[in-house]
Amino acid sequence: MKRLVIGLLSGVMMTSIAAHAQHKFKKSDLTKFPAGCSPKEVGQRVAARFIASPHPNFGRPGLPSRITYPEVCTWYGALTFARESGNKGLTTDLAKRFEPFFTTEASLVPQPDHVDHTVFGAIPLELYMQTKKPEYLEMGKRFADKQWGTPEGPHVKPASHEFAAKGLTWQTRMWIDDMFMITAVQSQAYRATGDQQYIDRAAKEMVVYLDSLQQPNGLFYHAPDVPFFWGRGDGWMAAGMSELLRSLPANNPDRARIMQGYTKMMASLLKYQAADGMWRQLIDDPASWPETSSTGMFAFAMITGVKQGWLDADTYGPAARKAWLALIGHLDDNADMREVCEGTNKKNNRQYYLDRGRITGDMHGQAPVLWCATALLR
Repeated sequence: MKRLVIGLLSGVMMTSIAAHAQHKFKKSDLTKFPAGCSPKEVGQRVAARFIASPHPNFGRPGLPSRITYPEVCTWYGALTFARESGNKGLTTDLAKRFEPFFTTEASLVPQPDHVDHTVFGAIPLELYMQTKKPEYLEMGKRFADKQWGTPEGPHVKPASHEFAAKGLTWQTRMWIDDMFMITAVQSQAYRATGDQQYIDRAAKEMVVYLDSLQQPNGLFYHAPDVPFFWGRGDGWMAAGMSELLRSLPANNPDRARIMQGYTKMMASLLKYQAADGMWRQLIDDPASWPETSSTGMFAFAMITGVKQGWLDADTYGPAARKAWLALIGHLDDNADMREVCEGTNKKNNRQYYLDRGRITGDMHGQAPVLWCATALLR
């Protein structure tokens, strides 16, 4: 009971700090924050929480059969935060967590046979860039290369060969989640090697998804047969475009199309942001509940856009700042994010999305906090 009370008080205090922060600092300022709300302070808390956590298994007890993509996304965020904050000790700790994958935990390394598994390669590629150890590069490249290699494994379908014949990855599913999972590992491979083929093919893939899935209002249905604007689903797309554009060369022929899709989405999100800075489980549904993983992903996309000069700072800076402060107001005393939508499949049913579990500490929610902290420090 005592711990519960402390946790509730901590949440109330953080929410109060976030609420009052808008009045003390310039509303568009993405560099100065109240005590306890700076990206360095928050990022360190959430990264330390990650290091202390066992490998998650989508809420089920025991070790997973393979490392899950929410852990990958959190790990990647912790590593980029370590780099941008200059915390070499954190990088060392995150590398130590990885080392067993070469020995005692080798069985937990996913096979690069599905987008949710292949994104794992983003971690060793980031570790290589920070440590220059060749074993990390070798592992990461294997994942990135396999994504455009010969289709094989239990997830291969007839459409896999059709996509590959068009120069797309055979792992294409036409789910919006893919546009983070694919772009993250391919962008990382480009950053690690300088080989433009990686990011060029990710850009080509992104254009196909934009042309197929973006709706006239700038948002994305969860899938072609599911006409709902699910928050985290759209969050994957927003974050994926941001990660891709951040490193996509100016001479890439697909850059203008991707930037057009990105700015169109950001303009729509600006309209749907709630007064408290949050976005909802179903973005355009006012009866839907404020959800943190989507808010974190949209905040990351807007922070990145403002910092990179893609978005007008006076228009989007206040929205990004408000989102960051609202987001961290949902961290409890353990640095666990509250109000995170549980893992969600697609379903053509509005109530299905409204009834999804609202959980605390799930890595779907931890990862975007670290991405935001990184983006604020860039």
